[in-house]
Amino acid sequence: MILKFFSFAAIIFLVASVFGLVSNYDFKAKAENFAAENVEEKLDPIEELLKNMTLEEKIGQMFVVGVPGKTADENTKILFDKCHFGGVIFFDKNMDDKTQVKNFSDELQKIGGQKFPLFIALDEEGGRVARMKHALIPPLSQEEIGSTGDFNLAKITAESISRDLKEIGVNINFAPVADVGTNDTRSFSKNAEKVSEFVSNAAQGYELEKMFYCLKHFPGLGRGKIDTHQDISSVDADKETLFAEDLLPFSKIIFERDNSNFMVMVGHLKYLSIDPENAASLSYEIITNILRKDLNFQGVVITDDLNMGAVANYDKIENLAVKSIKAGADIVLICHEYEAEPKSFENVLNAVKKGEISEERINESVRRILKMKTKVK
Repeated sequence: MILKFFSFAAIIFLVASVFGLVSNYDFKAKAENFAAENVEEKLDPIEELLKNMTLEEKIGQMFVVGVPGKTADENTKILFDKCHFGGVIFFDKNMDDKTQVKNFSDELQKIGGQKFPLFIALDEEGGRVARMKHALIPPLSQEEIGSTGDFNLAKITAESISRDLKEIGVNINFAPVADVGTNDTRSFSKNAEKVSEFVSNAAQGYELEKMFYCLKHFPGLGRGKIDTHQDISSVDADKETLFAEDLLPFSKIIFERDNSNFMVMVGHLKYLSIDPENAASLSYEIITNILRKDLNFQGVVITDDLNMGAVANYDKIENLAVKSIKAGADIVLICHEYEAEPKSFENVLNAVKKGEISEERINESVRRILKMKTKVK
């Protein structure tokens, strides 16, 4: 069940005892010291951390970005010093072998994670979407797992993936795919109830290994006719059908699991019965009204890659970043367009300074992000 309320004592225990961070972060110490000094006031240690952050630091936490190369060069260091990005995503171009990736992860944590640990992400779905196949044994595709009818296999696979990723410094996997019936190998099934069970078992596996995971691609890519990497696709199913089928795997996990253990990634399809004007990743109706209000999701919402043709063909990435945050996204994902990363950061910063986005709106997202980061090992 979703954890909606925490006593102060539980929060202190959560921050100080259960989810301690590695020693090179001062995040844990600050939270512990504040909690110890403010027992009588019963203030939230995350609120104190938030209060002591600059606006630039807050906005930086709302970005997960791709980085060039296989080591943290001077340009990368400058970028993190300036933009305070909260996370990175690795692709094969960043990866040689386990030792190199672990060293790269540690290096990035040292330059970017001094105040708060970085999310270090990978797309390790299985099948054709798997990284560094020469050094990490590729998991079965979700379609192959689904075809066995063995729900427990999804759990076992998630546990195995988690152990492999933790070994190389990765702390969040952008999986499992919760889409119903995609016309490729990425979906567990064309049946919404079966997808829900497989995704639920995968979620259990990730949580047993204390690995963050990410349900994608809300509210579902199964009805899309065009690959969103290339261009946008519209879905004309009515709202009732979408809720009964496409949203079912997402809602099951949201209602059953602790929402601070996973993210929800919003895709780039356009759902005509819900918002005929905007892709889901730019839609207030989909992110805020449906995901937040109707499904009561309390965790972190991340966009799919804003480099993808479904959205990037129609606007500059830096403008899309502002639009997605206005729509309710907590984290903007920019994977490959390196020049757009600092531009997007500046655009969001300027939008706040001009009053287009309130600082309280930024604070809402950063609270959710920091709540997850208290669990980083």
